[in-house]
Amino acid sequence: MPQIAYPRTRRVDQVDEIFGEKVADPYRWLENDVRNDTEVRGWVDAENQVTEAYLATLPGRDWFRGRIKALFDYERFGLPVRKGGHYFYAHNSGLQNQAVLFVRDSLDGPGRVLIDPNGWSADGATALAEWLPSEDGKYLAYSIQDGGTDWRTVRVLEVATGKLLEDKVEWAKYTMGVAWAKDGSGFFYSRYPEPPADAKFQALAENHRVYFHKLGTAQAVDRLVYATPDSPRLSHYAGITDDGRYLVISTTEGTDNKNMVHVIDLADPSWTAKTVIGGLENDWSAVGNQGSTLYFSTNAGAPRNRIVAIDLNSKDLAPREIVPESPGTLTASSIVGGRLVLEYLVDAKSEVRRYRLDGSADGVVALPGIGSVSGFGGDEDDPETFFAFTSFNTPTAIYRYDVASGAATPWAVSKVAFNPDDYAVEQRFFASKDGTRVPMFVVRKKTTTGPAPTLMWGYGGFNISYTPSFSASRPAWLEQGGVFVLVNLRGGGEYGKAWHDAGRLSRKQNVFDDFIAAGEYLIAQGITGKDQLAIQGGSNGGLLVGAVVNQRPDLFAAAMPAVGVMDMVRFDRWTAGRYWVDDYGYPSKEADFRTLYAYSPYHNVKGGRDYPAILATTADTDDRVVPGHTFKYAAALQAAAIGPKPHLVRIETRAGHGSGKPTDKIIEEAADLWAFAAKWTGLEVRPR
Repeated sequence: MPQIAYPRTRRVDQVDEIFGEKVADPYRWLENDVRNDTEVRGWVDAENQVTEAYLATLPGRDWFRGRIKALFDYERFGLPVRKGGHYFYAHNSGLQNQAVLFVRDSLDGPGRVLIDPNGWSADGATALAEWLPSEDGKYLAYSIQDGGTDWRTVRVLEVATGKLLEDKVEWAKYTMGVAWAKDGSGFFYSRYPEPPADAKFQALAENHRVYFHKLGTAQAVDRLVYATPDSPRLSHYAGITDDGRYLVISTTEGTDNKNMVHVIDLADPSWTAKTVIGGLENDWSAVGNQGSTLYFSTNAGAPRNRIVAIDLNSKDLAPREIVPESPGTLTASSIVGGRLVLEYLVDAKSEVRRYRLDGSADGVVALPGIGSVSGFGGDEDDPETFFAFTSFNTPTAIYRYDVASGAATPWAVSKVAFNPDDYAVEQRFFASKDGTRVPMFVVRKKTTTGPAPTLMWGYGGFNISYTPSFSASRPAWLEQGGVFVLVNLRGGGEYGKAWHDAGRLSRKQNVFDDFIAAGEYLIAQGITGKDQLAIQGGSNGGLLVGAVVNQRPDLFAAAMPAVGVMDMVRFDRWTAGRYWVDDYGYPSKEADFRTLYAYSPYHNVKGGRDYPAILATTADTDDRVVPGHTFKYAAALQAAAIGPKPHLVRIETRAGHGSGKPTDKIIEEAADLWAFAAKWTGLEVRPR
């Protein structure tokens, strides 16, 4: 096979001595922001030219692009939000780059366009991110996300007329974080200080504060509600109880599920915060209230979570158990229609159970099948709520749920140009290196027999659970006879706190062992064969892919790490990276450093072994996992003697960590990935 001529990447003599270890970092200059450094920009352009030239030679690329585009061309809806008699919902007609926000004046009435972001930028990369109507439905706050950045700009419009108000709030990040005052006079929100202009996309996220913005006033006069200047690394997020009485502030330090809770009685003009839960020891998620009694979901004394109540008027603020821990993992909770609606994961599949507010069982919510559910939002006295259901072969459908009768009726069901009945979804369990029983889902066309080219996907971190869901691009791979596998690795939240703890800090190697064991299992079972297995993961999953390729390059035919955390020695120096110490540890602490350095993808690329074909992906505006991680990793791959297969990087422009990415960019990227995986796993792409 012809050798690819990679761009020349300048090396620097950068060696740091850390706890007696000499740590080479020859590509440190690639950490610089492409907006500020012309050399980095030139490197990005050169790498993209080489990658594009290679991808253009792949025979399946055009077919995948056309088929994925056809699969994306279907009508889809977001969950409706009911306020003031109006129903607000997102809608995409199919190939629109960004979803459009609609409003209806009745459940089944005609929709009216409220916000269409598709004209906001020429490339479709400026997105409508989060949105929230006021309690009376008169106003709507919404956030703008430009080019994939995590920064948000919040604006307000009048629902009846669509008129944009003068109000403008800057420097919210990761989410809009708005909580409307009950009377609609304004809203609470959280923000960071304005960063230096040249550090907007790399500065550490610190000094988070809660403010109140009164409609019709400038942000400069917003009232500071809560801050911890002596602890700049704490983050604060505010929510309001349905009755409008209490502001509940959740304070976190990292990504771990530990928070403090402070409550402000908004009837008191002083807005004094009262400590309800102190310390950072457990997770406390507010569910709702009945008068002075607040309901929480918590893992205190319950690794898989339980529901408790705290009376704010009691002297000791002692939690009272309402719904005890169960074998399933409690993942989401709400109070709607006078009932507790609790979502559980049981072997990574959704179940929904109802309880009265005294904790007595009140039945279950019947779901359309085996899959994943989300939603059940609304106010405590709402008679209805909505939920979304999806699975690997079931596009997301929206259901209206009548709380009193327990009846679920379809509200919006998507129709995609494929036949779900042609596909089989199977859950299997395998033994990891240490004997731990780990689940996986195997998805393939019923006519596909093994061994077959397989895409294996994993994440394994931050207590995040991955469950059955529909991807519009995936049927294109399955139709050609490929297999898709999702592995529920340790480090995730599928089995609660213990499962998370087993895959983080000094135990992070368990995640890699799980993924490697999954690949070995698939080959041993004849689902895939040697030289037929491609692996994928994004963000923490990109780290996963990079680490296991270094550890077992012989096991995989292709690897596609996306927006990965690749430098584990310096990850905590940029943007959100300092939060991740809860899962990864502190590079500044010797024991943690030695663990991190041992698996860091960038530092452990070793020559003398043939590596799989690698297509790493990132984006120039990723200010979550800054693209320097992938830049440095790609440079290390291309400089090492790791065999003749291609080791490429695809760098998207005007895109970020993933959210807000326009449909056309999603389609192009998926086509490139599937074509690359097909080439190196032997999947023969034929017109269908």
